[in-house]
Amino acid sequence: MSTWRSRLCQCACLTYVRCASILVPAGSRGEWWKEWKSELWHVREARVPVRGFHWPAERELVEFSLGAFRDAWSVAMQAERRRAPTAGNEGSARRCVLALAVLTLICCGIGLAIPGVRMRVIPLTLPDSAGVMLIQPPQGLAGSQRTLPGRLYRSWKGRRQRLFSEFAFLERAQKTTLTLPASGGSQHAAQVRTAGVSVTFFRVLGWALRFRSPVGEASKGEPRVVLSDLLWRRVAGGDPEIAGRRIRIGGREMVVAGVAPAVTAVALPEDVDAWILTPDEALAGDGPGYVIGRALAAGTGDGWMMTAPRTDGSFADFSCTRIYRTPYQPWDIFLFALFLACVALPATTSLPLGEYRVSSVRLAWSTKVRRWAFLAAKIALLLPLVYMFSLDVAYGIPRMPPAAAGYVQLLTGLSACLLGLRWALGDQRGRCPVCLSRLTHPARVGQPSRSFLAWNGTELICVGGHGLLHVPELETSWFGEQRWLYLDPSWSVLFADAPSMSAGYF
Repeated sequence: MSTWRSRLCQCACLTYVRCASILVPAGSRGEWWKEWKSELWHVREARVPVRGFHWPAERELVEFSLGAFRDAWSVAMQAERRRAPTAGNEGSARRCVLALAVLTLICCGIGLAIPGVRMRVIPLTLPDSAGVMLIQPPQGLAGSQRTLPGRLYRSWKGRRQRLFSEFAFLERAQKTTLTLPASGGSQHAAQVRTAGVSVTFFRVLGWALRFRSPVGEASKGEPRVVLSDLLWRRVAGGDPEIAGRRIRIGGREMVVAGVAPAVTAVALPEDVDAWILTPDEALAGDGPGYVIGRALAAGTGDGWMMTAPRTDGSFADFSCTRIYRTPYQPWDIFLFALFLACVALPATTSLPLGEYRVSSVRLAWSTKVRRWAFLAAKIALLLPLVYMFSLDVAYGIPRMPPAAAGYVQLLTGLSACLLGLRWALGDQRGRCPVCLSRLTHPARVGQPSRSFLAWNGTELICVGGHGLLHVPELETSWFGEQRWLYLDPSWSVLFADAPSMSAGYF
C-alpha cells in the first residue's frame, strides 16, 4: 500500500508534467501529455516498490518529470522555426499605433512628474496681474548698477504721486543653507537662494499665498519666510501643513508664512527659492535691490520712461518694464517648430506614397479608408508625443532661463517633428495597402546597365499574398516612384499559410 508521502510525490510529478505540456503548441499538446504520463507510469512501476516509501526512487521520478520541461522547450523552438511568417505578425498596424500611444502616455507621465513641465502644461492664471512694473535705471547702465537702494523705495512709498498705487522691494538674492526639522529628530538641509522682500511684495504682484500661516501678517515677533513651489515640493515633499513650522535659514530661525503659487508668467529679476518678509525699517539702507510698483492705469503698455526724484531731491530718469510678459507660450513654439518641419520636409524626403495603378483588382472602400486612417492616426499620435518630448527636454532641467528653454524646445521640437514625419511617410510606403502589414523578403531585380530597357531595383512582397512593391534603384523619366502590383486571388496557392487573399477585395 502506498503511503501519503508516495501519493504526494506522485501528484507533484503529474503537476510538473502538466505544466510542461503548456509550453508545447496547442495542436500537439494532448499527444505529448499522454506520452509523458504513460512514461511516468512505466518508470513508477519499475522503480517504486509496492509497499512503503522509497526516497531514491521517488527522487528519480521527480527528476524524470522535470526533464519534460527540456523536451517541451525543444518542441516549442522547433515549431517556431517551422512557422511561416504571416501578415498578422509582420509589422502589425495595431501594434504600431499601440506603441505610439504608449510612448505618448509615457512622455505625458514624465512631464507631469516634472514640476517645470507641469507648470507649463497646466499654467496658473493669476488674477489682477496687469500693471505690475519693475522700476530700474535706464538700460544704458551696467547690469550691476540697475538696482536701486532700499531708502529710495521708502522715499517713494511715503510720497504722493499719480502713477503707482503701491510699491514693493526685492533685495538681491544670496545663497545660503536651509534646514527643515523632520520627524524622528532628523533634518533636511538644502542649498537655496533667499532674498528679503517687503511685506507688500506679494500683494503688489497679485500672488495669493497657499497654506497661509495662521500667525498673519500683523505679527512682528519673529521673521517669516515664504517658500517657492519648487522648494516646497523638494524639501517639504509637498506637505500641506508646512505653514507655521519653524525652519533655519543661514543660522536664523524663521516661521513659514506660506507657499507661493507655481508662477510661470512672471519675469522677476532674481531667481529666488525663499522670500524673507522684512519690515520697511530694515529696507531703508543703501543695500541694492529692485523696486516693483503697481500702476494705477492697467493698460499703460509693456514699458515706458518716467522722471522721479531721488533721495537727495534731484530728479532722474527711470525705466518701467512690465513683469507679466509672456510673448511665447510652449504651444506657440511647438506650432512654429511644426511649421518649419513641414516646410523642410519636401527637401529631406519624398512626399508621394507611390504609384498604385488601376488593375482588375478592386479594393473595398473600407480598405481604402483604413489605409488613410492609419496614416492619420500615426500623425495624430506623433504630434502630442513630440510636443511632450520637447517640453520634457526643455523644462526638465532645473533653473534653466526661460529664453534658453524656449530655444531648446524649438530645436528639439523641430528635429523630432522632421524625423517623425519622415518616419510616418516611410513606414506608410513600406506597407501593403490592403492588410497594412510590413513588406518583407527584399529581392534584387534587373541590372543597372539596363536601366533604360528594363527596370532594376528592389522587389518586396506582402506575405499575405496581396501584391508586390517595386522600388527603383535609379529614378528615371518612366520609373520615378515606387510601384505597387496587385496579385489577384489566383495566386493564393502560393500563399497557403497566409490569410485569405480575398480579404479587402470586392
